[in-house]
Amino acid sequence: MKWKYYIAKVAALTVPRCAFSASTLLPPMAASPSPSRFRPLLPLLVVVGACFAASASAAGQLREVVGKGTDGLFFEPFNVSYDHRAVRVGGERRMLVSAGVHYPRATPEMWPSIIAKCKEGGADVIETYIFWNGHEPAKGQYYFEERFDLVRFIKLVAAEGLFLFLRIGPYACAEWNFGGFPVWLRDIPGIEFRTDNEPYKAEMQTFVTKIVDMMKDEKLYSWQGGPIILQQIENEYGNIQGKYGQAGKRYMQWAAQMALGLDTGIPWVMCRQTDAPEQILDTCNAFYCDGFKPNSYNKPTIWTEDWDGWYADWGGPLPHRPAEDSAFAVARFYQRGGSLQNYYMYFGGTNFARTAGGPLQITSYDYDAPINEYGMLRQPKWGHLKDLHTAIKLCEPALIAVDGSPQYVKLGSMQEAHIYSSAKVHTNGSTAGNAQICSAFLANIDEHKYVSVWIFGKSYNLPPWSVSILPDCENVAFNTARVGAQTSVFTFESGSPSHSSRREPSVLLPGVRGSYLSSTWWTSKETIGTWGDGSFATQGILEHLNVTKDISDYLWYTTSVNISDEDVAFWSSKGVLPSLIIDQIRDVARVFVNGKLAGSQVGHWVSLKQPIQFVRGLNELTLLSEIVGLQNYGAFLEKDGAGFKGQVKLTGLSNGDTDLTNSAWTYQVGLKGEFSMIYTPEKQECAEWSAMQTDNIQSPFTWYKTMVDAPEGTDPVAIDLGSMGKGQAWVNGRLIGRYWSLVAPESGCPSSCNYPGAYSETKCQSNCGMPTQSWYHIPREWLQESNNLLVLFEETGGDPSKISLEVHYTKTICSRISENYYPPLSAWSWLDTGRVSVDSVAPELLLRCDDGYEISRITFASYGTPSGGCQNFSKGKCHAASTLDFVTEACVGKNKCAISVSNDVFGDPCRGVLKDLAVEAECSLSSATKEPRDEM
Repeated sequence: MKWKYYIAKVAALTVPRCAFSASTLLPPMAASPSPSRFRPLLPLLVVVGACFAASASAAGQLREVVGKGTDGLFFEPFNVSYDHRAVRVGGERRMLVSAGVHYPRATPEMWPSIIAKCKEGGADVIETYIFWNGHEPAKGQYYFEERFDLVRFIKLVAAEGLFLFLRIGPYACAEWNFGGFPVWLRDIPGIEFRTDNEPYKAEMQTFVTKIVDMMKDEKLYSWQGGPIILQQIENEYGNIQGKYGQAGKRYMQWAAQMALGLDTGIPWVMCRQTDAPEQILDTCNAFYCDGFKPNSYNKPTIWTEDWDGWYADWGGPLPHRPAEDSAFAVARFYQRGGSLQNYYMYFGGTNFARTAGGPLQITSYDYDAPINEYGMLRQPKWGHLKDLHTAIKLCEPALIAVDGSPQYVKLGSMQEAHIYSSAKVHTNGSTAGNAQICSAFLANIDEHKYVSVWIFGKSYNLPPWSVSILPDCENVAFNTARVGAQTSVFTFESGSPSHSSRREPSVLLPGVRGSYLSSTWWTSKETIGTWGDGSFATQGILEHLNVTKDISDYLWYTTSVNISDEDVAFWSSKGVLPSLIIDQIRDVARVFVNGKLAGSQVGHWVSLKQPIQFVRGLNELTLLSEIVGLQNYGAFLEKDGAGFKGQVKLTGLSNGDTDLTNSAWTYQVGLKGEFSMIYTPEKQECAEWSAMQTDNIQSPFTWYKTMVDAPEGTDPVAIDLGSMGKGQAWVNGRLIGRYWSLVAPESGCPSSCNYPGAYSETKCQSNCGMPTQSWYHIPREWLQESNNLLVLFEETGGDPSKISLEVHYTKTICSRISENYYPPLSAWSWLDTGRVSVDSVAPELLLRCDDGYEISRITFASYGTPSGGCQNFSKGKCHAASTLDFVTEACVGKNKCAISVSNDVFGDPCRGVLKDLAVEAECSLSSATKEPRDEM
């Protein structure tokens, strides 16, 4: 047998939410539709061929790219419109797949790779919010640089040949601090957000106009040769509109008319707005949107937020959504008349600095997205959805050809078919040889049973909770429940630093070993309470944001309490301590007595009761209010505020309770080290640093610093702060974000997660009994080769000597494909008749390492009846002895490989038995990209 003959050639790839009670929309079985109305097939906009599966059709293939310079056109100018069936690009209907990517949640250096991976995954469109507070940090002062360089981001999208969906809002939600509103907005006299309020409407209109004018000036709208095809005004306003009464209705109508009056030349969207005006597209946001219909027959069905994961809160588990269920939801959407679907998120990214929303949302915004927080492919989700997009694109000619409803066939009590064809299809016989274009979706929404259905003259086996896609109304190209994509296992691993980071420690700390970041740390104590000229005194408890304007998480409140001899005697006789009581606090409150921490409370408008040990005479009582992300969702955001509400009082004194609410308090915004900028290389002299001693470990309200060298290579970098408590971390003066080793509850995480059945954010959780987040992303471009300054502010006490700095990459890859799996999607091709067909090609097992890595070792390979799963495979009774040698020769030393799964390749080790090929491999740095490692 000539093994190499059967090894498929590895072709290079040439192209590549919002927080409220999340009730799922269970799709009802479709009623028998009215008679379909058909129209002639519109000219195809996609070029499809044998290489189709390498990249699902993307926008760059739709229109000629005529220039990629900063001043040149990206596309031949084209118009965007819509009808009741779809968005029309250049006059032609399109079935569009959109990938949600928020530009500030990555660095500009990451953008090109992320956009390319969206395109390779089958996206036609990139969707992003605009973040008002990032672009207008002070009233009238605009910022469009670095991570907020919106124009650069859009031009990179265009350069990849992708379209852009710009969600201006300008309210975003997005689990972003204050929902994207600038905090200065709440200080405008008489303002009320998101209602018929003149001060708010004036500011909103000014900012929206600023963005629209910028897009026009940069020639980024489609009719100017740019990529922008859709834009959004407001965001999920329909969820809260009723709370504002008729003023809310008037505001919504005003926002729509204001947007239309900006003359952008492309459609406007309002998501979750069932009463959107006729000229505005209303769209769906949910886990499932196949049951959604717009509020007018003249509008297409659009899904602006397909929640393919969920966000996480400090102290909670991590949500996951199975790839099978995500694919099921998307396939059902297109099956039942959908035309544009956007993944929220396709890449989630990181809440750098203090951008995380609230209350209590973590620094990572990974979202279980197809591209993970570090910009790496999450497999099998990315690959499974890529195959889905390819199958949908194969159906696109039929989907856009049907002007009315598809042909509907009930196949069982919970099974149904939707057929898109240019002519009536007789479903009791084969469609082979018919000239008409025909594609079909077969759904089984039973959560438990496999069901065989009869249609087109043959039987189809449908797994539970699945959709089979038949681009030619005959052959199954894809089933949402059968995953053919590989599984990738991410790892954090110590990388050799570019230069030695081993220095003589100032003190030998116990437990410090080579795998940890550094053995040399310096410390500086933070001042408790008042520390600078910016402090001031006044009567009463002031609202947190009114004082800080959100320039810091921290606000100190200090007052004096005089304790008499009678008080001390009273406590001694009763055997009790006095208590401080605060009616409500958010998000964290800490109580200090005479400079020492007495206790803390965490929560969103919860009460605090803290026993206190006073001394005789004058005592200094200091309260620290901490914000962990401003509220990002809901009505009346400007009224939510922060800090303390209600009474602040002392109980248990000899003469009864003492109300401190209206006492004289001294206020101090922020930390001394924070405002002295001791986290920057230029300001190191502003702190009194001393070598860390063993008694500095676990010391609260302490600054720590060390110097580190970057791991060599180009892999993403992460820092493990699991040994620390709560605080913030900076690298070379850049704020990575908040860290907090708050542990999730022990219960609530299943040992396995079954995909069938309606998904909710609590269904498939992990990480129970572990800190919600231990690893924090440090962008490579924030690091220099050596001598990087790492500074931490630690609030509760931690052990910096056990911090590690690691590279993040895919080490293990696995796949398992049956010999009865579908032919590779690259085998599908278009015929002269306009129909698609597939040759009798064997299934393929595909393996792929990260860019810059190669398959270095095959750790398991069996063709026969292997059992188990990734990292737990074992051989069965049936096994082809040549499998390991064959797969090794086919794959080792390559970045990716494809192997045909058939007896022709491996022989038949057990006749009459259905066989699988299971492979597990390890990835290592490619020899072509390895650099000499310095001596340690």
